[in-house]
Amino acid sequence: MPSTMRAAVAADLGIIRCEEVRVPTIAENDVLVRTIAASICGSDLHMLDTGWAMHAFPAMAGHPGHEAVGEVVQSRSTRIAEGDVVLTTPHIWNSRCFAEYQAVDDAHVLKLSSDFDVDTITLAQQLGTVIYAAKRLPATLEGQSCVVIGQGSAGLFWDFQLKSLGAEKIFSVEPLSWRRELGLSYGVDHAIDVTGADAVTAVNDMTGGIGADLVVEAVGSTETLSEAFHFVRDEGSVVLFGLPESEDPVPFDYSQMFKSRANAFTVLGSQDEVGLKSYAEAVHLISRGKIDVAPIISHRVNITEIDRAFEVARERVDGAVKIGVTFD
Repeated sequence: MPSTMRAAVAADLGIIRCEEVRVPTIAENDVLVRTIAASICGSDLHMLDTGWAMHAFPAMAGHPGHEAVGEVVQSRSTRIAEGDVVLTTPHIWNSRCFAEYQAVDDAHVLKLSSDFDVDTITLAQQLGTVIYAAKRLPATLEGQSCVVIGQGSAGLFWDFQLKSLGAEKIFSVEPLSWRRELGLSYGVDHAIDVTGADAVTAVNDMTGGIGADLVVEAVGSTETLSEAFHFVRDEGSVVLFGLPESEDPVPFDYSQMFKSRANAFTVLGSQDEVGLKSYAEAVHLISRGKIDVAPIISHRVNITEIDRAFEVARERVDGAVKIGVTFD
């Protein structure tokens, strides 16, 4: 084992860079994972750029990355052995996967079999959170119309999941053309290329002025939080899936929510589901080819250029959707 490793260090708000740091030690019931591949989640951008759930800067090495796959090289677990390949699923405030080695408690790693593609299986982490959230929806969405705000990787996974639940019509709201096109291949029926009031008008026109039965906010911005309640029909449902934009109080259009009598909920805690069942379902879907996630990974950037990786994710240019992080 080396004594040092390359790891991303969030030095301050909006500033992240690769540094040489010490390899972590593990406690009882922990495993030390050599990270093989990782990917950047939209929540990582929120945390780095706004400080949401970031306890201090500089942050602990590897933080806030939480989507990764790797090989166990040391184990103090009775369940996970050295040599096992695992999906890491830590709580976001304890996550450290933007590093060559990460210490994870054994309750938050999912052992993988041999039939997976290391370049895409990292996406099982985020797909798993969507599967977990969707368990709070009715068992079938047959005959229902749905709006998904945002067509980043989370929004694309919601497209797939809603279609799997039998949604009759899925409308996406996304200003970036390449993301709209991707959505059409994951279940979207109508891709709306405008935002704000124009998008609300478009959905109303296509639903006969009623609005959508279900709206998923998959961006996490203050603006789209309020918009969600303008898309939904009376007594419809809103899933607030995107992470908060800030630790500060966030204003939203409570009047519209009140008038529409919308049922809204947030989702947190997939990491604590017994047996990590939703992540296991996601792994099964990806490894069995039930969902092709390869088109979602638009870029791969080495850990030594983690600052550039975040810049591409932040600026959303050059066809950016999901940014993979490599450790070769």
